[in-house]
Amino acid sequence: MALQRLFRFRAAAAALPVALAAVLAGIYLLPPAAIPVLRYERAAVLAGEAWRLVTAHLVHGDAPHLWWNVAGVLLVGVLFAREYSPRQWLVVLIASTVAIDLGFLLFEPGLEWYLGFSGVLHGCAAAGLVAWLREERDPFTWLVVAVFAAKLAWEHAVGPLPFTSQSLSMPVIHEAHTYGAIGGLVAGLWLTRRTAGRARL
Repeated sequence: MALQRLFRFRAAAAALPVALAAVLAGIYLLPPAAIPVLRYERAAVLAGEAWRLVTAHLVHGDAPHLWWNVAGVLLVGVLFAREYSPRQWLVVLIASTVAIDLGFLLFEPGLEWYLGFSGVLHGCAAAGLVAWLREERDPFTWLVVAVFAAKLAWEHAVGPLPFTSQSLSMPVIHEAHTYGAIGGLVAGLWLTRRTAGRARL
């Protein structure tokens, strides 16, 4: 049954999301002066500070910002961690990060700065949903897909979800969510196609 997906999480699959959550929490403990050096800043990136394209997704502006993303990592881990191997998840993480960075540089010239893991997190969720659809296209899966798509559409049409934006001291850059989801979708489709190709050999 479709709902069995919610109850088949295994402890072994927890290693990656728990480790990722620990990394995000550990980086948050860096001195506040490190944030301006690590976050995405368009002018700085164009001036050659390319490390910001990676580190921007790992730093957070305040505790609620961090805990929303840590909670998201753990939720995505419970739902989707076992759908891919650690190497495949690395592909998803890289693809989501690259998609966000390219989206910012090419289509968001007015975005001066950005930080946080939420964009990459949306990429992981999109890749997880691709894996679910690969396995079984049942009503429950389509419902989750519809809710995910509706969230992205709401953010573009109306703005950030009230219960998240009101808890943060900084604006929610919803474009990062869309770019990340596109990157995760592409990675998920590629991994699915690659896995299917191997299965036919």
